[in-house]
Amino acid sequence: MSILFLYVFLFSIIAGFASGSEDMSGGTVVLIYILAVVLGVITSYAWAFLSYRNYGYEVSEDAFHSEQGVIRKKYISIPYERIQNIDIHRGILGRLLGLSDLDIQTAGGSRGGFSSEGRLPGLDKDVAIKLRDQLIKLAKSAKSGV
Repeated sequence: MSILFLYVFLFSIIAGFASGSEDMSGGTVVLIYILAVVLGVITSYAWAFLSYRNYGYEVSEDAFHSEQGVIRKKYISIPYERIQNIDIHRGILGRLLGLSDLDIQTAGGSRGGFSSEGRLPGLDKDVAIKLRDQLIKLAKSAKSGV
């Protein structure tokens, strides 16, 4: 979200300079707009690549661990005893691309009921189903004391 804001801000500045200058021809203004779009695409791709490289999860013996973030790192550990529900969400774009989001909900973990404590976006459909089943099995085992 912050990258989108930065891109819109930079695009507005470039557009303001381009339209405010009386010395520039129409071709120069178009070239500046094209350059701004190319810069935005390159920046978006670089951010997506860095986000992908800095995102990971691990299913250990006692807890689910997740790490994410490029500039500000976030590390999450969810003990299996706290897992209440695991949902798989697939929006229209996710269905077209074959991707799913896995949401791990815990007791008291959501803020106002609108978010889950553990979220894994962009998983393959089959991977999401297998991971959900594995986490449910581990959560049941942990709660029963096995």
